[in-house]
Amino acid sequence: MADIAIEVKDLDYVYPDGCLALNSVSIKVFFGERVAILGPNGAGKSTLLMLISGLLKPSKGSVHIFGMPISENSYKIRSSLGIVFQDPDDQLFCPTLWEDVTFGPLNIGLSEDEVVKRGKEALKSVGLDGYEERAPHHLSAGEKKRAAIATVLAMNPKILILDEPTANLDPKSKKELVKIIDNLHKSQKITLVIATHDVDFIPLVADRAYILNKRIMAEGNLEDLFSNPDMIRKAGLELPNITRLFELIEESMNLNSIKPFPLTVEQALYEIKRCFKNNLQA
Repeated sequence: MADIAIEVKDLDYVYPDGCLALNSVSIKVFFGERVAILGPNGAGKSTLLMLISGLLKPSKGSVHIFGMPISENSYKIRSSLGIVFQDPDDQLFCPTLWEDVTFGPLNIGLSEDEVVKRGKEALKSVGLDGYEERAPHHLSAGEKKRAAIATVLAMNPKILILDEPTANLDPKSKKELVKIIDNLHKSQKITLVIATHDVDFIPLVADRAYILNKRIMAEGNLEDLFSNPDMIRKAGLELPNITRLFELIEESMNLNSIKPFPLTVEQALYEIKRCFKNNLQA
């Protein structure tokens, strides 16, 4: 069996005002996987990520990273994962991008050569090499997002956690982000956990998902999950646009041959070609 990177068991979290944010949540992520946490705003996604990262303590339940329980004192465990917050301004606070990216490595006592090496590699991996002296507040929204990812990558995490990574990004920046995430997974075999309500983005960067709305409503591969529109809508989500189009095609033409529904443009093109070919041969 593959190594378990993250294991969350029967997790509850109650806010100080008594509001229940998470109810008996259990998830399991294997090393090298690309897993999405899908849910609407207010579903508890960010809270779950902070619990996994050790930034919050659960009211009940447990979190294990590579088989070890996470706690305030487990520096070694927490250093194996990095979280990129929804707002990159929460992570960019130095006068220059280079200072932001090297802040973490410097503060864990690495040699100057190692700090420089990690900083350069992190910036290159997100396409920001040459931006070392740029002021973070002068960067575009997409550049800030990539810069925030670089600050985490400089710590060489085995697990990369992204909270609503497409928030405030234009289409071009989203496309660049997909490429970066794909390259990181292929080149570094990094484990990815991505929390979002952006259902059109997730098929491009994940293979499996948990549907969260205070509790886990479903889990499985994306094709199976999005082939259950009633469950998706009950969870406060919608189908990806491409998937919704094929749902309407099936309903209007009384077809049942296109299952599972396509999730991406490429999958849709394949199904259209297949249908045309079948019609020509009929």
